[in-house]
Amino acid sequence: MFSKGVALKQVLKRTSLTQARCLADGWRADVEDVKKVALGDNPPFSTIVDYYFNKAAPYAEGALIEQTLKTRMPQKIKNRLISGVLSDLKPCNSVLSLSFPLRRDNGEIVTIHGYRAQHSQHRTPCKGGMRFSDEVEEDEVKALAKLMTYKCAVCDVPFGGAKAGIKIDPRDFSDMELEKITRRFTVELAKKGFLGPGIDVPAPDMGTGEREMSWMADTYKNTIGVTDLNSHACVTGKPIVMGGIHGRTSATGRGVYHSTNIFVEDPEYMEMVGLVPGLSGKTCILQGFGNVGLHTARYFHRAGAKIIGVIEWDGTIYNASGIDPKALEDWKLENGTIRGFPGATETDENLLEGECDILLPCAKEKVITEANAHKIKARVIAEGANGPITPAADEILIANKQLVIPDIYCNSGGVTVSYFEWLKNLNHVSYGRLTFKYDFESNKHLLQSVQSSLESRFSGKIPVTPTPEFESAMGGASEKDIVHSGLSYTMERSGKKIKEVALQHDLGVDLRTAAFVLALTKISNNIIMAGFTFT
Repeated sequence: MFSKGVALKQVLKRTSLTQARCLADGWRADVEDVKKVALGDNPPFSTIVDYYFNKAAPYAEGALIEQTLKTRMPQKIKNRLISGVLSDLKPCNSVLSLSFPLRRDNGEIVTIHGYRAQHSQHRTPCKGGMRFSDEVEEDEVKALAKLMTYKCAVCDVPFGGAKAGIKIDPRDFSDMELEKITRRFTVELAKKGFLGPGIDVPAPDMGTGEREMSWMADTYKNTIGVTDLNSHACVTGKPIVMGGIHGRTSATGRGVYHSTNIFVEDPEYMEMVGLVPGLSGKTCILQGFGNVGLHTARYFHRAGAKIIGVIEWDGTIYNASGIDPKALEDWKLENGTIRGFPGATETDENLLEGECDILLPCAKEKVITEANAHKIKARVIAEGANGPITPAADEILIANKQLVIPDIYCNSGGVTVSYFEWLKNLNHVSYGRLTFKYDFESNKHLLQSVQSSLESRFSGKIPVTPTPEFESAMGGASEKDIVHSGLSYTMERSGKKIKEVALQHDLGVDLRTAAFVLALTKISNNIIMAGFTFT
């Protein structure tokens, strides 16, 4: 009995010493362990995110300490405070894992598994997509929730990060079964405090879209949110008739275009990678022709870039003269595949490693790894997907002076426009509705005033005819115009801040670390300013 007690005391002593070391080290406690796993062959996605966090944290910590120099707090306390805040940002605040039965159309009962992770409530509500995939797992959901927190901070969207996933292949279920799954998952989230306009707001992701968001909004409105005037703001990415917003469908692809264009237009960055500034004439290879890839291709095509290759799960096509995205979209809608498209040739070549100026991975995670990173010929890689490049590959690309536009900035167009939709739902009025008529009358009076002035000066009738562009804008900005303008401004402002951080810390082409430093600094400042009353 005595020996067991001594052994127990020794275990407790060792445990307390380990905890003490972790507390003393703060966010640094797992740096070496994370680095070892993250730079391996197939690292877990959560380890990848933690690796980028650890890489950026020293820069953010230094910046935060510098910002607090004017306060009267002792230096040791400042250091502990900032280290503690950064350490608190690493884990997810809340993770919900649930299972529920589904009665299939044939009467069979199957069990459905789902997750929702809330990474941070430093700003509320939490925000993040909901995906249907048979590859969904808790680790991935938590990692994507973390990524969403940083993404929102980079693009100045006042949300915390979250993510949801249901472990199913939607192609294996009928529409009725998918509706049952979505509505039951919605009720479970709402009952457990993981859904609500001011709590947690999901959005579409892989395998989900407007239809699923419509089901979620309707379920919430008729159950937990029956007395909530703002119930439709419980999700974004809804159809227009359900309170959605014009421009949401193309928002992520449009964001990929804006974020890439900002850096491709910059002479200094183009000199670093050996390209001429400007998108016009640039050759691009696109991986993934889903919603993000399609709209990315369309905006690049309009800007004068050439989409010379498209990689899909069932085939790859190539045309050195360029592929028309609209024609390819029509072909895919009609045939269900890009294969056989008459405007390009099918190829067995691995186009991910093909000769081009810009590579656009818009499909899935971890497609560029240590094994193939040295074969990537593109000078610019824009991450339309989440986590398409592993840390080991990222280090190789940086060493080769290849510019990676990181996912937490590059594909933030979706959450930015989701924020606009959420605001629209809370305001209960569409953008521009209150000013359309006033703007039209003001512009008409302006033209009449110009005409009257000319006629009084030169005598006789002098009609003033507006240009087609001015005439189309006389009625003021439409909702789509406002959304596009807001998204463009957001991406430009965020890109400028990333450039400033990269220059300040002499990071060169390592924009990912610059973006993480920017995010961690913003979030930490918010937490420090809010205080720690309840700790």
